[in-house]
Amino acid sequence: MLQPGLNGRHRDLNGEVSRKHGNTLLSTLRQHYGHEFALGLPGETKLSEVLHKLDEFSLTKLVHDLHGQTS
Repeated sequence: MLQPGLNGRHRDLNGEVSRKHGNTLLSTLRQHYGHEFALGLPGETKLSEVLHKLDEFSLTKLVHDLHGQTS
């Protein structure tokens, strides 16, 4: 199920990354979340690969879990 978001964009209610956004590069995410985001993985790694390698189902959950590890 989708819900409206900013500027008419949509996201899944369950927080899962839609397939069309799984190709976002880790280097791009690091610009927003900091250079230590998913440290140890190359910047050319796609978000879908990061989620698979770290056994996460969404970017939101990944950010929450990684933030909790550094606190």
